[in-house]
Amino acid sequence: MSGTESASVARDEDGIRLDRWFKRHFPEVTHGLLEKLLRTGQIRLDGKRVESGDRVSAGQIIRLPPQVHNINSTVDKEPTESQTGLSQLSEQERIFAEGLVIYSDQSVYVLNKPPGLATQGGTGITRHVDGLLEHLTLGKNQRPRLVHRLDRDTSGVLVVARTVPAATSLGNSLAARDAKKIYWALVKGMPKEARGTVKAAIGKEGGHGPHGRDEKMVIADDDDEEAKFAITDYVVVDRAGDKYSWLALRPVTGRTHQIRVHLASIGHPIIGDFKYGGKAARGKGEIPDKLHLHARYIDIAHPDSQRLRVTAPIPAHMRKSWMFLGFDPEMEENPFDPKKKP
Repeated sequence: MSGTESASVARDEDGIRLDRWFKRHFPEVTHGLLEKLLRTGQIRLDGKRVESGDRVSAGQIIRLPPQVHNINSTVDKEPTESQTGLSQLSEQERIFAEGLVIYSDQSVYVLNKPPGLATQGGTGITRHVDGLLEHLTLGKNQRPRLVHRLDRDTSGVLVVARTVPAATSLGNSLAARDAKKIYWALVKGMPKEARGTVKAAIGKEGGHGPHGRDEKMVIADDDDEEAKFAITDYVVVDRAGDKYSWLALRPVTGRTHQIRVHLASIGHPIIGDFKYGGKAARGKGEIPDKLHLHARYIDIAHPDSQRLRVTAPIPAHMRKSWMFLGFDPEMEENPFDPKKKP
């Protein structure tokens, strides 16, 4: 096979980068060769010049010069076992990604992120929400974009923009603190006040040991110039004696690990948060040793209309704890409503 040929982008490849497409189909083509072929216009997308980082859409035609086939051709052949596995894996990821969506329209997705799934990639992280978004183009040529994030072990509401204008609009709302977020948490003990506010600056813990690597945050000293002031409102929704309390939390600011650090600082660490609560964060009996922190609700200006208001169901491990403690996992009342007394 020596002439120029072409290949069509498959449905399950919609939205991936061009260099990733080549890695799937032509693994022997080095990055250097790919860049050379793109730079000289020998590889084209729908007849147009393209760069390795550009994203492809289902049905687009990729022009393949002879150099590609001479190295390792996989087009128009029976798929190998590894390619079949990759296709099956891609389909599984698509189904998983679509299952996270709890609200969608032309401009916005809202996901219910499960605990343990990182929002973005990093050292040692191969599976994350940002990577799954390539499976959620669903008729659009634009890849969805993250506009905010949740900690890896925190579950709940995550808003994703489906277009560039939507990303800009949502980003502006978040920057202006126009988004109202409510979290649910199960904490150790019972706060003295049924309704209160924690105000304390947060900074990074010093040192280069384990804590330095995993970015542990601490309540900062007044003279720490790099610390950021943080405010968290809370309401006690229910309690199980004096052992556990169900808190609704409203972060006024959005600092790293803010809710977790603030609650630990007042002596009521979140159950399952061993990073900040140590042994005191351990669940007992039927209560799982997993982080009990969930982004329950968001109210934010919609890019195209009035307000976007979405509530996310709590994850299985929190539901188990809620049922065990006699709490109502379906409660939809706003505990921060001034008319409602805790």
